[in-house]
Amino acid sequence: MTSLTKLRAAAPWCPPSAALVRRLAALAEPASDGRHEPVCAYLYDLAALREHVSAMLTGLPARCRLYYAVKANPDPRLIAVLAPLVAGFEAASIGEIRRIRGVSDAAPIIFGGPGKKDAELEEALELGVERIHVESLHELRRLHLIAERRGQVVPILLRVNLHDALPEATVTMAGRATQFGIDEPLVAEAIEEASRSPALRLDGFHMHSISNNLDARLHARLVATYLARVKAWVKRFDLTIRCVDAGGGFGVSYDERPDFDWTAFLDELRMVLDANPLPGATLLFEPGRYLVAFCGYYAAEVIDLKQSHGRHFAILRGGTHHFRLPVSWRHDHPFEVMPIDHWPYPFPRPALADRRVTLAGELCTPKDVLASEVPVGRLQVGDLVLFHRAGAYGWTISHHDFLGHPHPLHLYIDRRSGEEECAS
Repeated sequence: MTSLTKLRAAAPWCPPSAALVRRLAALAEPASDGRHEPVCAYLYDLAALREHVSAMLTGLPARCRLYYAVKANPDPRLIAVLAPLVAGFEAASIGEIRRIRGVSDAAPIIFGGPGKKDAELEEALELGVERIHVESLHELRRLHLIAERRGQVVPILLRVNLHDALPEATVTMAGRATQFGIDEPLVAEAIEEASRSPALRLDGFHMHSISNNLDARLHARLVATYLARVKAWVKRFDLTIRCVDAGGGFGVSYDERPDFDWTAFLDELRMVLDANPLPGATLLFEPGRYLVAFCGYYAAEVIDLKQSHGRHFAILRGGTHHFRLPVSWRHDHPFEVMPIDHWPYPFPRPALADRRVTLAGELCTPKDVLASEVPVGRLQVGDLVLFHRAGAYGWTISHHDFLGHPHPLHLYIDRRSGEEECAS
């Protein structure tokens, strides 16, 4: 039923499951009165998510723990699937902490982010976060006062912006001037202040430096850099630490490049850990995208085909107000075309074959493009375009209400429970 016209890098489970394809086909069917509302939906394969994360955990070294960075997708149904699997969650706002607590009262939470307010720190402590990533000396001092006033000892990790040449990735948060972390020359002062505070417990360090890195072996060497730096601080300041948080940054490819190789990373990581032992300390990872990107899909129906200045355009029921990632990162998002047979009109059906086409949304802006000048074998008005790898940084980073178009459906397929979908 599906025709693969452009999926340039195979996901761990691809093509989409039979249950997901059946659900899409049902959406495309007209109602009993013959009316049809153009399809626009996010679909999440929860069983695939469960299988993917379980496989990741299988080879994880004993000294390591895997957290989920909720910023990638804070959907409560995804959090609920991940809660029994991961060691905990990383939250970048008090809103994310509330979202996690809405699913689990007890899941460990690390609270990060460069702009924490006093009221948010207070509430985070009330909601029982496990640790707080401290991003500056000013934040350290504010947290000390809050913890002292509460009569509480707060576990912290100091987030450090290293002064090192770091690997290139889609997003870089350290190794250069950014708003993230404590600049490395200030680390000594931060350690000394944290160590003097009876209300703070310095558990270790956090060094999330790059995001969406596709080179697994290079990423393992980056972890080695982190561990070497921490060993030097431990020795210099006579510290006893409980953990090092290496962040996430494991990459997902949206083009011809291969994805981050998790198996190769673990192979290299074992050697790194053997060469850089930190007695009594745990190594944490907090990926987001790499956990959930593959389980999500965004489907949009073709509602028009047109030509302009020699180029072909497909107008979709949907666009960047639902799925902003492609235009944000300036890439052509991988997709496939699902041909739909139903045609309700008495005139010929617009179609094109073996052409390059730009997949544009329904917004009144030329920036509303999900893929530009990409080859398709055949495309008709009424067909569905299914965008893969849409489970991370999709719906929640998008400007949902711009121009007031209806929101997409959100559908969840879970083969394990015997239920094919749950819509909201």
